[in-house]
Amino acid sequence: MKITLDADKCCAAGQCVLIAPEVFDQRDEDGVVVLLDAEPPAGQHEAVREAAAICPAAVIEAGAAW
Repeated sequence: MKITLDADKCCAAGQCVLIAPEVFDQRDEDGVVVLLDAEPPAGQHEAVREAAAICPAAVIEAGAAW
């Protein structure tokens, strides 16, 4: 899995961090998403898909690794 995101559109809701804290974090100054692991291990894939699905700004894309 390869993750990309558009931090410019992030609304800082933080749901991704709650669901997949090993993969996502938030900047201290404004809460915008920070990607910690662009290619997480298989054990994180389900959480990443859930985070992408519930992101209110739809900024997370999780697709197949090249």
